[in-house]
Amino acid sequence: MTWRDLDHPEAGGAEVFAERTAEVMAKTGHNVTIVSADFDGAERQLTRNGFSIVRSGGRFSVYLHGMWHLLKNRKKYDVVLDVQNGVPFWAPWVFPKTVVLLVHHVHREQWHTFFPQPISSIGWFLESKLSPFVYRKKHYVTVSESSRRELAQVGVDPERVSVIYSGNEAPPAVLEHEPNLDRGFHLVALGRLVPHKHVEFAIDAVAELADRFPEIHLDVVGSGDWMSNLVAHAEARGVTDRVTLHGHVDNETKHRLLSRAAVMAMPSLKEGWGLTILEAGYHAVPSVAFRHAGGTQESIQDGHTGILCDTNDEFIEGIARLLASPEERAKMGAAARVFALRFDWERTGSELTELLEKQADQN
Repeated sequence: MTWRDLDHPEAGGAEVFAERTAEVMAKTGHNVTIVSADFDGAERQLTRNGFSIVRSGGRFSVYLHGMWHLLKNRKKYDVVLDVQNGVPFWAPWVFPKTVVLLVHHVHREQWHTFFPQPISSIGWFLESKLSPFVYRKKHYVTVSESSRRELAQVGVDPERVSVIYSGNEAPPAVLEHEPNLDRGFHLVALGRLVPHKHVEFAIDAVAELADRFPEIHLDVVGSGDWMSNLVAHAEARGVTDRVTLHGHVDNETKHRLLSRAAVMAMPSLKEGWGLTILEAGYHAVPSVAFRHAGGTQESIQDGHTGILCDTNDEFIEGIARLLASPEERAKMGAAARVFALRFDWERTGSELTELLEKQADQN
């Protein structure tokens, strides 16, 4: 049960995790259904990669629709993997068998970034108080030790939390050829265009570094409601000609843009893990990100595969450091590629499948 599926216009890393692991589960012989939100032009039901997708409800009503679906079909399912994207689907209220809660990261900061009062306080109460109470006897899964620590801060016993790192998938062409390390001064920012991704900071970096690196350019890859704000911010900073907002692109185009980048700029406020950091790593692109984002502390090996920063000034100087030193950039990029290739969806999906089977056997 997840907020969106991978076809949704606002899909991101959480949706990739859901579908890639569902595919692995289906390969092992399990019948798998993804329950997610409907959207304009979407099929209500479909099958792909061995699993089914059922769509119903919108951005907020999907939770009620999901509970109704589960209530009607509770005899059909043995296990529910309930994905908490801020708030869960409250599966234990309507499903008496095994429920496991998947949390990519805790949304403490995002509630106040996305929503005005009192909605932000209500949302944080649901996530930090009601959800831990409702799922107090359930097992949790998260994607980093950082997120595990965050769950402990809202009262979830770490003994009930398993960490299963996200996988990733490199296109065959990426694996077959060594990357070209002559990247010039291209930056790339990859992900959903939403407020907490703070892509403005990457645009600020371009504005601040334009005099030092006259050829600097930023490719922003991804779509979302924040696009117009980023256009306005680039105009305000006087770097419209140095920033290209590509919107949503196909997989081939995404990897082509990554392959020409010198540095991945990852200014996100919060990341459960950081799938895009690994995607950049496939192309030997080191990343610069904020330490406080959480999962970045594990998807980046500071000083080895990229740079972790604590302030906006450090973020800008981290990018400048790599642009100014092709040797250091190449060394970090090579390490980032080796690190990224350690992760794959078969391993992630198999670990998650084994965990769900174990939990079902215990209940």
